Amino acid sequence: MKRVLLILIMACVSGLVQAQVTIGTADHVVEIKGRLSTYYNQRFLKDGEEDQKKDRFKLRDAQINIEGRVRDIWEYEIQVDFPDLANDGEVDPANPGLMDAYVIYKGFNFMNVKVGYGKLPYSRSSLTPFPYSPYWQRAQIARGDLFSRRDVGVTLFQDFWQSRINVYAGAYTGLGEYSLRGNNDASGGLEYIGRVDFSYPAASKKREIDYVHTPVPLFSVGLNGRYANKKLPEGEEFPEYSQGEYGMSVIDGKKYVYGMDFSVQYQGFSGQFEIHQVRGEPQDPANQLLLGLSSDKTEGYFLAGGYYGQLSYFAKDIKTILSVRYEQLNLNDLADGDSKRFCAALAYQLKGFDAMIKAQYFNVISEEETIDALKWKEQIRVGLTLNL
Repeated sequence: MKRVLLILIMACVSGLVQAQVTIGTADHVVEIKGRLSTYYNQRFLKDGEEDQKKDRFKLRDAQINIEGRVRDIWEYEIQVDFPDLANDGEVDPANPGLMDAYVIYKGFNFMNVKVGYGKLPYSRSSLTPFPYSPYWQRAQIARGDLFSRRDVGVTLFQDFWQSRINVYAGAYTGLGEYSLRGNNDASGGLEYIGRVDFSYPAASKKREIDYVHTPVPLFSVGLNGRYANKKLPEGEEFPEYSQGEYGMSVIDGKKYVYGMDFSVQYQGFSGQFEIHQVRGEPQDPANQLLLGLSSDKTEGYFLAGGYYGQLSYFAKDIKTILSVRYEQLNLNDLADGDSKRFCAALAYQLKGFDAMIKAQYFNVISEEETIDALKWKEQIRVGLTLNL
């Protein structure tokens, strides 16, 4: 253990070593990795807006990751992001302080078992490792505002046909990134999630970019759903912040979420499409998510959801990734309008995906003003990411 800690400290302070550290015995292998990334953010405000506090440098990642396996039966991972640990209030679901802390048991022939805290088996974009992306931010629909991206619980999973088919099912607290703060909510209800994905003609890694210039078209499609019934006793509330920015990460009542994703890669070109729908049924007709409308108009439920489509090309000869993305989000069908955004990204590789200069441009085409009015109309982020 002392040897592990010593090498971990050396990796943190050197700043010059761009490779993971591997420690191994006959049965036990431990890998230690790290990540640093920072960017400058510049917003172009709407007329009449003067608050420019978001025009600043930001440390996005300062992560340490420890992965290990024992005799191909046990696997484990602990990943921590230090900038968000410094915030003891609200947690960014796209980039929380504690990112992974789980164990996987592979001793059964018919399935694998994962227990602990980590990514939920829902949404291909959410499951895709972010260091391989040319962007500084995931699409709005997959950032964790409508559904949580991480939680504590148990996941059963198995792959078939040389990993072309993957099946997942699990049960979790339903409180997402806030599940580590003490007891469950007063409802005591769990959230249940299932996912199946299929790739052809070979197994598909969860990557946004075709960095190997796949010689034949590679397709992947996934279907997933989740359900929670969390009816709070009278007078009880969910833990602070756990309902998220729009108050629907967890709701007092029933919540159904279902979605589909599609991915293709060929000769350096890659595309992703993902769509999700939320149906919320608050137990209280006066719940704020029903916008104060009568039961005759709401019928006791609201819908939210949206989609995004993304196209990218990796120009291997000039070490550059170009990407464009269009996204649409309707936070509540009981309110007029929806939000549409266009994004473009450029990433130049100094050393593959381990060291990249990345730039991202946002443009707000339209927005759902009554629910999510922004102060800005355009935004640029430029910075450096480094995997150690």
